[in-house]
Amino acid sequence: MTARTTTRPVLVRGADVLGQGTQDVLVVDGRIAAVGSDASADAPAGTQRLSADGLVLLPGLVDLHTHLREPGREDAETVSTGSQAAAAGGFTAVFAMANTDPVTDNTEVAERVLDLGRRAGYVDVHPVGAVSKGLAGEELAEIGLMARSRARVRVFSDDGRCVHDARLMRRALEYVKAFDGVVSQHSQDPRLAGATSCCHEGELSGRLGLPGWPAVAEETIVARDVMLARHTGSRVHVAHVSTAGSVEVIRWAKGRGIDVTAEVTPHHLMLTEDLLAGYDPVYKVNPPLRPTEDAQVLQEALADGTIDVVATDHAPHVRQDKEHAFVDAAFGMLGLETALPVVSTVMVRSGRMGWADVARAMSSAPARIARLGTQGQGVVAGAPANLTLVDPDRQTTVDATLSRSLSRNNPWHGRDLVGAVHLTMLRGRVTAREGLVWGTEDVPEEEL
Repeated sequence: MTARTTTRPVLVRGADVLGQGTQDVLVVDGRIAAVGSDASADAPAGTQRLSADGLVLLPGLVDLHTHLREPGREDAETVSTGSQAAAAGGFTAVFAMANTDPVTDNTEVAERVLDLGRRAGYVDVHPVGAVSKGLAGEELAEIGLMARSRARVRVFSDDGRCVHDARLMRRALEYVKAFDGVVSQHSQDPRLAGATSCCHEGELSGRLGLPGWPAVAEETIVARDVMLARHTGSRVHVAHVSTAGSVEVIRWAKGRGIDVTAEVTPHHLMLTEDLLAGYDPVYKVNPPLRPTEDAQVLQEALADGTIDVVATDHAPHVRQDKEHAFVDAAFGMLGLETALPVVSTVMVRSGRMGWADVARAMSSAPARIARLGTQGQGVVAGAPANLTLVDPDRQTTVDATLSRSLSRNNPWHGRDLVGAVHLTMLRGRVTAREGLVWGTEDVPEEEL
């Protein structure tokens, strides 16, 4: 195959930019050259014209929380296959979590993940560095070296495990402050919710006989960490918020100027604990699905900005790791290809959010939190042409067999969602269109 080294100028005609009005957008040399009436007039000879009537144009989506499994579990996902799923889902950048094998706790692994992403070329792949060596929670990882490496790591997390030692968490916050990094915390007190805890603690967990995962196990860590952030003057990010109590703590902290940000997953916005009644391990996730009341509070918090970001926590698993009794199955579910349709269905169709709000929660805010200057800049002249076109009214029935991921642990299979990604563009190069994807080594379409 031949590499696609150059792209022709593209004129996106009649797109509803951020849901705020129809505009033409001209893309030249990987950047947005003009927006509005000047775009058509300024289009050079040979420009490809893309009709976007009825489509919403957003800045490319950024996922702060993706598990790509490589190195170590290439049977479940690779950087390339996960990147393809991301491009198909409208993403132009993803942050690959550190719980690989070997763990991303040093410069060598961080740079390897970076290079694998660049080689694939579907999205920008940024490694997340581990907070502790081997995710053991005992000794700080090579945080400074990873920050100074070619990967320029700015986000650190032991996701999958909580940094439960308060002293270690304080040291990590103090360390990342020197280069304006951020620690993303998996909030789970291991003494309140152990390794086997897999169902929201309440009436349902008792009836099903499943080990309970109480809300307070998340909320106490969130409360501790926002106080540590206040003490150190550093930045803390709360991963996959799942309870109303956590939202209350985060709202309190923000009201006092503490530098805390937070994310919610699509599955915690839409799916609830009642789905566990059938013991289907596809719905086993950490933190667990919560009651409807928590999901409603999460939706409200995302709409009012208390929760800053939607992040997928895309967690692929091979069949043999999921097809067990519920308590023994692996935690996690797919999310890259369905995140935007879920947000569209739950938040936009209900009127809680507009498309400009979606751009904030799924592009500009995650890029800002990660200090990623090349993404999330909006649909404005001069910005890199990282763009996502969405068909806001298209209803699709999710088919897990069509996923670009290597894995099939898809909780959305058979579910109708409204709002579909039509096209994804990375620095002016089309990487996905209606489910088809192209990387740097793929033969591209001749025309849009």
